[in-house]
Amino acid sequence: MNDLKNKSKTHDEEQAIFADRITDVPRSFIREILKVAISPEVISFAGGLPNRDLFPVEELKQSAISIFDKAGKEILQYSNTEGYMPLRELIAKQYLIKQGINVSPDNILITSGSQQGLDLLGKTMLNEGEEVIIEEPGYLGALQAFSLFRPKFCPVPLNNEGMNIGELSFLLKKSLAKLMYTVPEFQNPSGISYSEHTRKEIAALIEGRQLYIVEDNPYIELRFNNKRPASFYSLLPKQTILLGSFSKTIVPGFRMGWIVAPTHIMDKLIVAKQAADLHTNIFTQQLVYEYLTHFDNDAHIKHICDVYGRQRDAMVRAINDFFPKNVGFTIPEGGMFLWVTLPEGYSSMELFDLAIKRNVAFVPGNPFYTDGKPYYRTLRLNFSCSDEKTTYVGIERLAGAIKEIKI
Repeated sequence: MNDLKNKSKTHDEEQAIFADRITDVPRSFIREILKVAISPEVISFAGGLPNRDLFPVEELKQSAISIFDKAGKEILQYSNTEGYMPLRELIAKQYLIKQGINVSPDNILITSGSQQGLDLLGKTMLNEGEEVIIEEPGYLGALQAFSLFRPKFCPVPLNNEGMNIGELSFLLKKSLAKLMYTVPEFQNPSGISYSEHTRKEIAALIEGRQLYIVEDNPYIELRFNNKRPASFYSLLPKQTILLGSFSKTIVPGFRMGWIVAPTHIMDKLIVAKQAADLHTNIFTQQLVYEYLTHFDNDAHIKHICDVYGRQRDAMVRAINDFFPKNVGFTIPEGGMFLWVTLPEGYSSMELFDLAIKRNVAFVPGNPFYTDGKPYYRTLRLNFSCSDEKTTYVGIERLAGAIKEIKI
């Protein structure tokens, strides 16, 4: 009995050394699932990974050799916090060409992935207990990043055109939120994109408030058609903060992203960045710039879109062939995910256990909600990492697991 008490006391003492902010934040649900799905026999639709077969390895190798030849020791030295100016200028130019929006390089901060952008925003703008408006279901990485600052999440349900305008309007009548986080293009996890009409209505609701839209667009280039709605930034430039990333269009391992913010916010973000890591890896910044200026990245992105488009189509065909007809799902116009809704009374957590036994994995909907409820009937499927044949086999297995559930 004394041994049990001592063990319990030791555990309590160990936990007491940690800050409340870290003990309140759970491990990434998806990372834990990936451990379960690591077996080579498992067909995994669980990850949010770009397809490694599409990485421009040879082009990046040539770019690395080139910058060593050009810059030598200088690319291995400390650098400025804001980031490599030629890369920031190139990002600004791409915003103008591809989205028709004017962004100054001085308002661009290079970050260690767009995930760091979320962390820096939390550090500079959120006090404990303050409200953050989020999508429901919402991006798990944002929920985890903001949770460290112990805010109050105010979820707004999504429909096929974006945030539910009626729910958002009602919330804004009483909310004091300073940030509203969105993924308007091929949202993670749902795959939906905000319609032009919804974007304009949201901008009209927010204009003039002390509230900033965080427009996170990691998937914006992964579009399977030519339709591109207006950015929130074009509708509300003084109240929009942009997040971007090269993880989905070049490689994720470089952890190369950026944040665009108004000058008065950028000043504070730079201070937070200096306190975090001084600056983002300057070698990788110059490597990305060399690659972008010497190789046709637009052609590379088109190839990615062609492959992902075929893989999405294969998943949609398989779902239509094998899933029960009362199972709903989204058909995204780009990105990497689609969202499945099971019939009333079904549990995606129960389905996960059954699916793993059939060697197929997915992400249950639970971690994409903030209310802590144990029961949801939604799930996310990733289509970017499985070829068409593998996708067909995996969806057939998952359909078998769905049919096993007893209601």
